[in-house]
Amino acid sequence: MEIARAAAALFVRQGLRATRAEDIAQAAGIAPRTFYRYFASKEEAVAPLYAAGAELCIQAVRDAPAGLSLPEAIRHAVEHTLSPDMRVSAASWEWVRTLIRLADASPALGKVWAEVCRTSEYALAETLAERLSRAGVTGTTWATGATGATGVAEAADPAGNAGSVDAAGPAGAAGPVEATGSTGAAGSAGPLGSAGAVRSAGDNVARPAAILPQLRLTAAVAGAAIRVAVESWAATTSAPTGPDGPAALALRNLTALQNYAWPENPA
Repeated sequence: MEIARAAAALFVRQGLRATRAEDIAQAAGIAPRTFYRYFASKEEAVAPLYAAGAELCIQAVRDAPAGLSLPEAIRHAVEHTLSPDMRVSAASWEWVRTLIRLADASPALGKVWAEVCRTSEYALAETLAERLSRAGVTGTTWATGATGATGVAEAADPAGNAGSVDAAGPAGAAGPVEATGSTGAAGSAGPLGSAGAVRSAGDNVARPAAILPQLRLTAAVAGAAIRVAVESWAATTSAPTGPDGPAALALRNLTALQNYAWPENPA
């Protein structure tokens, strides 16, 4: 994460084009060959920061009160992670703004941002499935009233968790946020659907063995609502708080999805 923070600081201070991989290595106190051991390009160096912000939001969905429906859990996560607070300062959000603008202006950095968003979408789908599994849902009943549309594949056999936040970065977006615990979706061994059911040490909840298309679509819809909000905010000069901040924009986007057929917890 030190390399990622060094890269972000240089990108913000002197711009992406003027920053070389060698500059990042020097700022991080490592040799250039060590840099290339971890990253193929200077743009890839900030991927852990983009990812850590998304992991913070996903963890907030996971930790939302058990009685909340999926859309309520996502709104809860937005309210708790997309506004400046004691963990992520307003100044840090300005880093976020710059990093997202750079991703929009640079195809290479934009590719890194898009890949992180795609991976985070998978992790969110796993987290939503995990919430339904904990609520006792093995076949999802959709809000339209249709039955038999299974969103969660039931685990047959027993088979992370963002820690403290460092310098900056929101959930679902970008920023120098450091996850000191395990990252990604709990128990995930790889791309969505590639891992078998697992149990995390310390709980007895079997993780879903696979995520079926309906729940992946739900994660894609919710993730897009948050991503578009953060990107839209970053394109402006609006403060990170208030009616034009990323949290308010994301909540409005989620409200626009009120007629979406969200998977439901059992009554």
